[in-house]
Amino acid sequence: MKPLFIVFEGIDGSGTSTQASLLKDYFLDRGDRAIVSPEPSNGPIGKLIREALQNKMILIQNSQKFDEQMAYLFAADRHYHLYNDIDGVFKLIGNENTHVITPRYYFSSLAYNCNNKQDFEFVRSLNQRFPNPDLVIYLDLPIEVALERIRDRSFKEVYEHREKLLKVRQNYQYVFENYHSLLLKVDGTESKEGIHKKIINFLEKET
Repeated sequence: MKPLFIVFEGIDGSGTSTQASLLKDYFLDRGDRAIVSPEPSNGPIGKLIREALQNKMILIQNSQKFDEQMAYLFAADRHYHLYNDIDGVFKLIGNENTHVITPRYYFSSLAYNCNNKQDFEFVRSLNQRFPNPDLVIYLDLPIEVALERIRDRSFKEVYEHREKLLKVRQNYQYVFENYHSLLLKVDGTESKEGIHKKIINFLEKET
């Protein structure tokens, strides 16, 4: 199997990090090279984003402008994530023959940083030059289940509340209804083992 760029998407609590880790282990067990490389990245802009999401710094009080600023920051961090010369996605895939598994990509910006049609046009324009991954895996999860899963987290990020997650899930559904590259939609309420099996079956059939 050629090295793949695989993206997991879903609202908070959907299990993207868990499934990314399970998929990495699957590749490693096959004897392939694989890495989980999430967004925000571990680069300087990614660290700034994490501080903003965790309320450790306030970029701006207005929520609409905050989403706009985050969209700019995520686009800049995404460029670093893809193209930096140390551990960029395409360096790992092209030079080191490594599968790169990314929880969150530009689809997250469309889901989390858009509140209306104008926002979609703006965020799309920021991300239009970023290539599609080889595969997107979308874990769809009802809001009530997501809120229950994240209820006991030691800290909440700024987007982890009902009103925002309702909008984010709607945005995801809109984005993937209009996405025409390779996509797997999975019911995020299934067991982690069942979801992983569906992902592996799809990979073995489609790639």
